[in-house]
Amino acid sequence: MQNNTFSTLFVGQNLIKLKEVDSTNNFLKKLVSKSEPLAEGTVIMADNQFAGRGQQESIWQTQAGKNISTSIYLKPSFLPLDKQFYLNIAVSLAVSDALAYFVPEGIKVKWPNDMYYRNKKLGGILIENTLTGNSFKSSVIGIGLNVNQSEFSESISERATSVIQILQRDVPLMDIMEKIFIFMEKYYLILRAGKYSILQNDYLARLYNYQVSALYKYNGEVFEGIIKGVEDNGRLNVDTEKGLKVFNFKEIEFTHTK
Repeated sequence: MQNNTFSTLFVGQNLIKLKEVDSTNNFLKKLVSKSEPLAEGTVIMADNQFAGRGQQESIWQTQAGKNISTSIYLKPSFLPLDKQFYLNIAVSLAVSDALAYFVPEGIKVKWPNDMYYRNKKLGGILIENTLTGNSFKSSVIGIGLNVNQSEFSESISERATSVIQILQRDVPLMDIMEKIFIFMEKYYLILRAGKYSILQNDYLARLYNYQVSALYKYNGEVFEGIIKGVEDNGRLNVDTEKGLKVFNFKEIEFTHTK
């Protein structure tokens, strides 16, 4: 464990750096399960994550030492269960703000929480919550970002990008990490204050394809739609030629904007 001088109250003040781990989320969850209490804002960062996970067990691939593979421990016991998607919104805004500090234009959040630069994926977020009764006990926030990786496998090269590809220069990982910590704390405190409308408005302002006619796929069929909003429970509202449709996570597949 390391004490750091980040300009935050608690996020990142306890930073644990690892050379290699299967998944920073798995490591942090095991740490949480031990008897000693863990400080809120504790961060796990790995040089190499060889079995990183995305939403619903999809695999996150990354080159060792080139990208950000990190997990953050939060205890949002104040958050009502019916507002849990707002934690996703707060985290998405924090990561997108951190990226936008280095890449001033083109950063978007693809619903529910992928980071996009124009039509290519820069990274993703995996939030794993632990509940006690009807309230939150803890949340493990996994973040994977393509930073200094300049080449990708042929299967994803057309759909992925990185900060180095955008800027044509390296960016120190800890510079981006510090911005993530600062913005994470900012939006987490907004969340704790219950200012949901601020979070909702900021999220929609950054939402990929929001109010834009685009093509989507559902049950193998391609259709044209316009994203109109996101409900408190995270469901996506899309206006189609058959009226307003509501989609849960992983039900709808995005394609390129028309």
